[in-house]
Order: sequence, then C-alpha cells, then structure tokens
Amino acid sequence: MSPAFARSYSHPDDLPAMIDFLKSVRPAEWMHEYPAIFDLHEALGRLSIQEKTRLWFADHDRLTAFAFMLEPHNQLVFEIEPSHEGEIENDLIRWGMDDCPGNNRGDSLITSCREDDHRRVALLERQGFARLAGCSLQMARPLDKPIPPAQLPKGFSIRPIKGEQEVDEIVALHRAAFSASSMTRDERLAIMRAPEYDPTLDLIVIAPEGQFAAYCTCSISSAENRLTGRKVGHTDPVASHPEYQRRGLARALLLTGAHLLRERGMDLAVLGTEADNLAMQAAARSAGFAVYSKRIWFAKPIFHA
Repeated sequence: MSPAFARSYSHPDDLPAMIDFLKSVRPAEWMHEYPAIFDLHEALGRLSIQEKTRLWFADHDRLTAFAFMLEPHNQLVFEIEPSHEGEIENDLIRWGMDDCPGNNRGDSLITSCREDDHRRVALLERQGFARLAGCSLQMARPLDKPIPPAQLPKGFSIRPIKGEQEVDEIVALHRAAFSASSMTRDERLAIMRAPEYDPTLDLIVIAPEGQFAAYCTCSISSAENRLTGRKVGHTDPVASHPEYQRRGLARALLLTGAHLLRERGMDLAVLGTEADNLAMQAAARSAGFAVYSKRIWFAKPIFHA
C-alpha cells in the first residue's frame, strides 16, 4: 500500500469523488447528517470554500479523506476512511490548525459530530479537542400524521422565492435574524445553484407592507434518499426578521413546508437548530417536530510561535 499524499481541491472531478467517498464511509442512516450530499454541492459551489479544501489519497488515486474550512469561525469539516485515521488524522488536523488559507490566527479550530459517533469523539479527544457547552439539535416530524393548516397574521402571505433577483433581500433578512456575518450573497447563490435546489420549496413570508418577514428553505435530496431508502425532506434554515418575531411565522413556514414535502411523496421532515435557540425549538415543536439526535461541538486553540 502506498503512503497517503494530499493536495488542494483543484479538479472538476474532485466534488464527485468527495460525494462518492462520503457514500462509502458514512452509515446509511447518517446520510442526512452534515455534511450531506446537498451540503457538499452547496459548500463546494463557492470558490472561497474550494480554496480552503484539501483531499488525501492512498494507493495513488484513491480518496481516503477530505477536509474544508467554513467561514468565518474556523469550522473544520472532514471525513476520514476509518482504516486510515491513524495515518492521516495528524496531517489533517495540522492543516486545519496551521496551513489552511485564511484561518483566523490565535483563535480556535472548531468542529462537530453526532453525540453517538464514538469513533469521531475519540479521534477529536486524542487530537486535543475539548468539548464545548451546548449542542445542535436535529428534529423530525412524521408526515403521515395530520398536518394543521398554516395560519398567518392578517395581511401576511407565504410564497416561493421568485429567483436570484431576490437574493439580496433574503441575505439581508438572514443577517438581521442572526448576525452581520452569518450569510453572504455568494453563499445564498450557492444554495440556489445546487443541483437539487427546488425554488418552489424556497419559501418566504411577505409582510403587509411588502417586506420580507421570514423565510424557510425546504429541500429534498433524492441522492441521499436513495442511499437511506427513506423519503426525507428538509425544512431549514428558517429565519424571522426581528421586527416580525413572535407572530407565528416560523411555525406557519414549517407547516407549509411539511405540506409541500408530503405532496412530493416525503414521509419525514427534518430540521436542525441550536440548543440555545429556544424560540426555534418552540416553533418546531408546535409544528409537530421532536428531537431525534444531537450534534456536539469541540474546540482546539490555535497556537503560533
């Protein structure tokens, strides 16, 4: 067996190779976990992420690991073939700590995994990562149960996004709901240009005066569903402008998304949120969602001489 070697993301075939690799190493029941196939299309559709992506190979051309860095918080996303963990993990983590272009020096390297992914937890612990407080929640709603009709305040309405001409309004809404650096125009365009993006599932709430009040980007990944043998659709991300929060808009979007997913033959709707986002959890539970898994976070300080 030839020793592993690494190179930067650079070839048109790199993304298909990463997707095939993910299929080969990820348990089928975890295929919807981040980074799923749709997520790889979205992330690698951005030049800024391509420039912060590295691939490891063994036996000359067989992909055995990949990693990329998400902005702006030094978030390392990676997958390693289990049989090559010991050989590659040190180089992969060192790349994330020291060599990745543009990482924030003096900060910490952040990463995450499923709480029950004991192999990944062990890898992170032996690499010196410390678990952070809090976690991310994965929530799901069966679609074979009754779905109430969505109810909106008087004068509000829900419609699909009209196209890329409304990108700036969606980005402004997302940043108002979360933070000024939480989404860029290029990031939103990458979502909309992903192969399985469906504009009829990209929902926005319009306020009586015409403002964008909230949105929910629903999606279906046929590629993931073929691997899992399930019919799963996503109802996230969800964002409500601060001026229009606490009016039931998120719940209305989730219920509308659930109806649309069921019409398309899905049997389960899933979403992700943070454990400290109590408002989103309440909206999701009111729409019939319940927690089914947790994602935990780790950090390792980046030291430089």
